[in-house]
Amino acid sequence: MISEAFRARRAEGQAALVPYVTAGYPGRDATVPVLEALAAAGADVIELGIPFSDPLADGPTIQKSSFDSLSNGTTVASVLRDVAVFRAAHATPVVLFTYLNPLLRYGLSAFIEDAVQAGANGLLVTDLPTGADLALESQVVGSPLDLIRLIAPTTEQARLTQVAQGGSGFIYYISRTGVTGAQSELRSSLAEEVRAVKTAVSLPVAVGFGVSTPAQAGTVARLADGVVVGSALVRILGDAGISAAADFLASLRAGMDQAPE
Repeated sequence: MISEAFRARRAEGQAALVPYVTAGYPGRDATVPVLEALAAAGADVIELGIPFSDPLADGPTIQKSSFDSLSNGTTVASVLRDVAVFRAAHATPVVLFTYLNPLLRYGLSAFIEDAVQAGANGLLVTDLPTGADLALESQVVGSPLDLIRLIAPTTEQARLTQVAQGGSGFIYYISRTGVTGAQSELRSSLAEEVRAVKTAVSLPVAVGFGVSTPAQAGTVARLADGVVVGSALVRILGDAGISAAADFLASLRAGMDQAPE
């Protein structure tokens, strides 16, 4: 279902838009309305973060959203219930974005079963590098969930194909080193880096970490198969609410679809 969303956009000569939000933020009951608003605003695939108390890969904006969500009483089980409610009326694919600890605490086999039952389509585990635990990885690869692989600027060319093994749905290319967070400028070497990744893998490549404006989204859309936006969207969601976040996402979609000058 995730690959189909990318193929549908590619058939139109466009890139897929992949927003990230934290479940249970800005309020415990906000998850389903947020997902619905993002789907209506042009999201092709939605990354839904399961809040974790030690989100090492995330910058201050998403860290705060995770901490607030946990304070609101969000749990892994409540996230899956919200996915099921959303899925009952919406077809937009959902990737569960999480760390390994909550999955182990829940029980990986039980989590996979419950996530599939809820209607989730993919799983991205930020701290499970390719080859780190083959037994755990094989459980996800053998399930109906797409395992979304991460590639960074520091990933050596010789390892790109290896990293993609077992992955499905799309490849998430982290556009810079460090933690998540909106940036005023994209790295000058991004085009070259994305080309190198696309020559090594067959899956669609989506670029994230730092996209925060329609112009940036448009630039990335001309380089990659998908554009991921997280911190900028989460910040607006927390500061101004669901409607403003949806309007921001729609502006990114417009920026992506605008022909280059």
